[in-house]
Amino acid sequence: MPVAIQDELNVYESAEARFEAAAQKLELEEGLYRYLKYPSREITVYVPVALDNGHLEVFIGYRVLHSAVRGPGKGGVRFSPHVTLDEVRALAAWMTWKCAVVNVPFGGAKGGVICDPSKLSRTELERVTRRYTAELSDWLGPERDIPAPDIGTNEQIMAWVMDTYSMHVGQATTAVVTGKPLDLGGSQGRREATGRGLMICCNRAIDKLRMKRESSRVIIQGFGNVGSQAALLMHAAGYRITGVADIDGGLYNENGFDVPKLYDWVYSQHRPLVEFPAGGDAMSAQEILFRPCDILVPAATENQITSRNAHRLDCRILCEGANGPTTWHADPVVREKGIFIIPDILGNAGGVTVSYFEWVQDRQGFFWRESEVNERLRDVMEQSFDQVVHYAEAHRVDNRVAAYILSIDRVARALRLRGFYA
Repeated sequence: MPVAIQDELNVYESAEARFEAAAQKLELEEGLYRYLKYPSREITVYVPVALDNGHLEVFIGYRVLHSAVRGPGKGGVRFSPHVTLDEVRALAAWMTWKCAVVNVPFGGAKGGVICDPSKLSRTELERVTRRYTAELSDWLGPERDIPAPDIGTNEQIMAWVMDTYSMHVGQATTAVVTGKPLDLGGSQGRREATGRGLMICCNRAIDKLRMKRESSRVIIQGFGNVGSQAALLMHAAGYRITGVADIDGGLYNENGFDVPKLYDWVYSQHRPLVEFPAGGDAMSAQEILFRPCDILVPAATENQITSRNAHRLDCRILCEGANGPTTWHADPVVREKGIFIIPDILGNAGGVTVSYFEWVQDRQGFFWRESEVNERLRDVMEQSFDQVVHYAEAHRVDNRVAAYILSIDRVARALRLRGFYA
């Protein structure tokens, strides 16, 4: 019987199901299984904000710490009208496994505020950010829980988080957040990090599959920070970007796009992507996922590939730039089609890896050249890719299950070593 679509699109259900599949392979004992499955802490805050028109609005915010077994919590804060507690729970769990896959000494956390940032003024956004941070200040900190940008948030919002927290503790504490402006302790290479990590994984995948970069057609769904940077970097590396899409629609051109000109059109001229004059065939952002390509990079939002449409995929490599773009129920279809998958907890881990580098630099008070950041990122991503593929071959599973096995095994080993405080 087909699964109900509302159940399939619950990202927390997907996160739990993938955890359970890997935990069974590892034969985790029941107590350890339960400890690793559930969050350590869930916080709901109510954020009163005086709007510019004098009206008092109360926004609901969340912060979930999934695990602090391997280090402080790490995870973004998203401002969106679609934020739910289940979504934040799932994203916090994914952050735990993502950090463990790339062997970064963080646990997983995530936060969100139910609001539409496009309908708030700059001063209203600042009030929301500062009050949300103040409500959580007892739980945040460089050794406790470290926020970062996500959907609807950016460098400026992280600067407000850092300043608010610093005012509460009485000293400038740059390491409390990552993804900050350079002038406040941000890291070189952070803005491009997630897109660069995707490219590094794709490079590794085509080498393994004996494909050629110059003949590899790439479709990227999502043209925000992750998708646009991936497009720029992959274009410069010789890939042919044949499809691009943002929230308003997509363009497909078998001959490929001049990505720097497209980027300038969208980000410098502030023009709609779908109106790019040197574009191709216009279509919806959903439909572009099913055009023929060698590498498909869903880098928009979760639940784009489901059990109802996965059979339409026409790619050789699926490299996930977004969190949870493929549902749990679509995984068997992807596997049966023989698609080589680079799962989200590996593919988009470049962002948290360079966030870790930023945190290290802040704590040292010593900052690295961009070339050094990029070189260290490449080393981490290549090693992590190779380890996931090794686990997949050793356990005879796909790369997604292998990534979960690798990450859960690392967290479980750390937990056994630490023991249980009683």
